[in-house]
Amino acid sequence: MAELPRLMPSSAESETFGGVTYHLGGELVPVLTVDVLYASVYFEHHILLWKHPTVNIGLKPMPGALKRMVAGMQVFVTETSGDGMIAFSRDGAGHILAMHMEKGRELHVREHQFLAATSSIDYSFERVKGVANMMFGGTGFFIDKFHSHAGDGVLWLHGYGNVFEKVLKPGESIDIEPGGWLYKDASVRMETRVDRLTSGLLGGMNLILNRFTGPGRVGIQSMYMHYATGG
Repeated sequence: MAELPRLMPSSAESETFGGVTYHLGGELVPVLTVDVLYASVYFEHHILLWKHPTVNIGLKPMPGALKRMVAGMQVFVTETSGDGMIAFSRDGAGHILAMHMEKGRELHVREHQFLAATSSIDYSFERVKGVANMMFGGTGFFIDKFHSHAGDGVLWLHGYGNVFEKVLKPGESIDIEPGGWLYKDASVRMETRVDRLTSGLLGGMNLILNRFTGPGRVGIQSMYMHYATGG
């Protein structure tokens, strides 16, 4: 029998990895708290909940600014410096999870679900053309790419509902509703499949699924999210 996706941890107390210590807590709307004394973090706008006054906030320019502007992606993210704690929370029920990334690892993340990352992790993106024509009525959607280039680091993501992880063996596949996947390893191949369901005289409908093929991990969020991304 194939192994079922497993529920990811939703809490952490004084967890340390890559030189940073963090805490995860809360139920319906979780909170991430990070000690930035030894490692700065950068984060998405509008998720700051509270901070110590000794923690400073600045702007971090992202590489490929012109390409980002043309694509409608954010050109700057917010970055911390100083000594103290800072806490983040997204305005929505869900699940915050910490992805521990050893040096050289790469993770692909569904757009709009990045929360924060340590400064050792690079942040870029890739446009996937054509898929959104079937799903969202646009001309493509974006996958955020994170790479731990400078050493071990932590990437924090926000999933809606609960987050489960499926570890795929080489050649093993799983079909996921297009709004249900959250992240995948770079080694996992993703393709979109469209099946036409018909019922004779009453017409039919399209069943659209993303197929992921291993080896590697795939994250699944139990609350489907669709974003109207256009051309």
